[in-house]
Amino acid sequence: MSPVREGAVFESLRTQLREAATALADGPDALEGILLGIVDDVDRAVREPLEIFPVCHHSPASAIAMARRLREKRPKVVYLELCEDMAPLLTELRNCRLPVAVQAFASEVKGFPADWAPLSVVAPITEASAEYQAIAYALDTPGVELVLVDRSSDHVFQWQTGGTDLAESAGPEAPAETTAEASPADEEAALHGDAVGVEIGDLRPRFAELEEHLLRHGRVRHWSEWWHQYVELPLGDSDHDTYRQVMLLIGSLFRRLAPGDAERVRVDEDRERYMWTRMREHLAASGTDAGDCLYVCGAFHAASRVAEFGVDGAATFEIGPPSGSVWQHGLIPSSHTAIEAQFGLTAGSVSIAATQWAKNLKRTRVQPFRLDGQVGAKKPARAAKTVGAAQSAVPVAPGAGDDLSDKLSGFLRRAPVLDPLDEAELLGWSVEIVRAARRNGYLASTADAIAVFETSILLAGMRDRARPTPYDFQDAAITCIEKDSVPGRRDVRRIVEIMMGGDRIGQVGYDSLPPLARDVHDRLAPLNLKLEQRGVQRALLDMAAGPELGRCSDVLWMLRHLLPRGAARAIMGERRLGERPIQESWDLALGTHQRELIELGYEGVTIEQVLEQRLRRRAYDPQATTAGVLTAVEDATLYLRSRRLADELGTRALEVLATERSVDGAPEVLRRVRRLLAYYRTSEPVLPPWIESFVKTGYAHYCTLLPSAFGDEDATVRQVAAMLGFLFSMESLALSLGCDRTQLELAFAQSHPREPAKVALLWAAQVQLGQLSRAELRSRCDDLLGDPLVVPVYPRYLSGFLHALEPVPQLADFVVEAVSNAFGRLPDPVLLPWLPSLISTLRSDGSELAPLLIREAGRIFPGRLAALDAWVPPWLEHPDTGAAPRSSRTAGAAAGAGAALLTAYPATCDAVADLLGYEGTWETTASAGPSGAVLTRRHPETAEALEALLTGP
Repeated sequence: MSPVREGAVFESLRTQLREAATALADGPDALEGILLGIVDDVDRAVREPLEIFPVCHHSPASAIAMARRLREKRPKVVYLELCEDMAPLLTELRNCRLPVAVQAFASEVKGFPADWAPLSVVAPITEASAEYQAIAYALDTPGVELVLVDRSSDHVFQWQTGGTDLAESAGPEAPAETTAEASPADEEAALHGDAVGVEIGDLRPRFAELEEHLLRHGRVRHWSEWWHQYVELPLGDSDHDTYRQVMLLIGSLFRRLAPGDAERVRVDEDRERYMWTRMREHLAASGTDAGDCLYVCGAFHAASRVAEFGVDGAATFEIGPPSGSVWQHGLIPSSHTAIEAQFGLTAGSVSIAATQWAKNLKRTRVQPFRLDGQVGAKKPARAAKTVGAAQSAVPVAPGAGDDLSDKLSGFLRRAPVLDPLDEAELLGWSVEIVRAARRNGYLASTADAIAVFETSILLAGMRDRARPTPYDFQDAAITCIEKDSVPGRRDVRRIVEIMMGGDRIGQVGYDSLPPLARDVHDRLAPLNLKLEQRGVQRALLDMAAGPELGRCSDVLWMLRHLLPRGAARAIMGERRLGERPIQESWDLALGTHQRELIELGYEGVTIEQVLEQRLRRRAYDPQATTAGVLTAVEDATLYLRSRRLADELGTRALEVLATERSVDGAPEVLRRVRRLLAYYRTSEPVLPPWIESFVKTGYAHYCTLLPSAFGDEDATVRQVAAMLGFLFSMESLALSLGCDRTQLELAFAQSHPREPAKVALLWAAQVQLGQLSRAELRSRCDDLLGDPLVVPVYPRYLSGFLHALEPVPQLADFVVEAVSNAFGRLPDPVLLPWLPSLISTLRSDGSELAPLLIREAGRIFPGRLAALDAWVPPWLEHPDTGAAPRSSRTAGAAAGAGAALLTAYPATCDAVADLLGYEGTWETTASAGPSGAVLTRRHPETAEALEALLTGP
């Protein structure tokens, strides 16, 4: 570097700015500090022995300048502003189709609040970015070292204050390290999930008034358009010194005009201290000359004023140790839309930047760097190879061409160059947008193409530019084609974005996938599908013809449980306890949900391991409920077929049940326990010890809670009915395990509900216990209908009877009778408002009870409409026998018939006698039948049940 007196390079510019500050303000002190401070920042950065290369993320101008500078300087060390723990992954980029994102993921959080988990940091990389050029150069050039110097992923979260939300509020085009607030309709916008994004070169004014001023005077709508018009295009063809000084100027301007956000300034300055500390440590350890190095960072950080700035910095920043969190690293697919959504960029700006990158390459003939074997990269043309070879044949020695000169003065005084109108390009755009609009349902014609062409020129002229930009063309297309309606899924704005470059979606190659994802692909290979391909694919599994497909079915059911809805969707086939389908049909979209599949690989080596960990995590969560733990038990049995894990989780369910003091999950507990009992009884020789203990503990637990549940207003009728269902359906097993039925009788004696529905539920339970006869129950219902004060709330009693079908399904005929009487006797003002609640009750809470009720009603009511007029309800025809007797026999006749049956089947009589505790021998007399007839008189219901069992319907 040629010796130049310090401060002399930009002395002329300082003088001009001082005069401008004096002329624009009342005195030189008003603006002098800012304007001259900007020049000082630029001067300081360009004099640094370690060359600083300021960039803006996803900027084609920065990428072109980077590729050109790397071929000129040929640095031996490239320092890159990127999380230092992501370095081992960069070599895997050659196996991916860009854009992709480098991700750091931590599911085991230590040292951070538990509600932050899981922690995720991503850094998206596109081909039209300066950092990719630096990475490709360093990895494919022998003797060049790439060093990442930014804070680690762990420090990204360490530096967040306790009261700072990771997802900072972000308006349009929010700053870099933010989390997307809302997912756009397009699923590609969610490819990064809720990860915190790290990008190089956050160049946007943080001073709202400055941004508004620039947009208004630049006659543009948003910041991306301003940057494209006033920075991208002018710097696309500039030399290295001009590019570097202008970018430093912009970074310093935005930095000095930023609002006084102390927390954000602290994080920015700590990042700069961190990076300079790492670079000085590497220089000292390697002995590399600073002139042989290149420091690639955002222009905002290039204009730093911290004491640690430079290789001769005065202070040393102390870097704290990492937390105890376990970090996993990998690559996930990204897209233009995902980058725009996460970092708050204007929709379509990254696609337009990619198109501008291609134009710049063609115009400047700069040979870009690409990783050898890069998937999806186009091979450069032979002519371009020649240019690249010629450029690389004469490497410029370090420091050559680095004579400092003032490029800013000429750039700032130079009038903007108006690019001439490219009619062929604009005409092609106009024809293509009309063609695309027709495909999307618009009534566009050749006249619209002409209108778009002319309007684009008109809008560009109104905005002081001769050549319409893609943004001018987009406005013109919306005005001339969309008008006031959108006939299809896409509006014209989106159609233009697709036409300009489209939403390129990256893909992680098989070799760069984590072991779990590769294992999934290998195990699903018998399906003969391209699982890495985006979109939905149909898989047909015939396990009878191909037994190996059964293992594929197991994988798909686990993926359905672990991945988001839509990644693996079962069209035909169902997996239930004790059942295995022989045919299945699936819609698979594993390529679309590649990010989620990759993140599973951060949690384990196989999907079985991940599923087991998640089930354990769910079961041992402090907020776990009994129903949730039983669900985990069922999933472990259903998907993993692990008796060991099911027993462990079942024991955990027993512990959770003993500590619960509410009945909120009683319906789900009843449903799960019934299902598990049915499975174990059919598949195991004996019941597992945990489920026996669960039934025994649950019987005592719900007996204890029953009185308070009947009186608690917060406990719903459905929950109390589920408790009774557990007690009645598990009673025989619980009593055989040592429970005392006195507990249940005492619980009912202490239950005194006031709510009509719970009163009806209690009556039904008393019928089941034998404490209330059907005749008494019918009498009580008749009294309710006869009381005009109770008639308005009688439907609530009926709701209780409907829920009573859960614990006492034998009352189905009585419920039909009660509902029929209500429809016949209730006045319309009472009945009609109750009908919607009846329907909603049957739909939501009685989906399993409605078939029982409908079947019983079909048995009682006549099957033909003509017979309805002469039909007499059985409860009116035979009021003494209960509902729907099978013949005209009285109760005594039925008992006599039962005695005859017992005589014909003495073995059955002996069994019933042993069950009820009667001992004796058969005796036949002239006046009486067998002694078993005594049993039928004492227990007429048992006799009727035996009659129904032996004679059939």
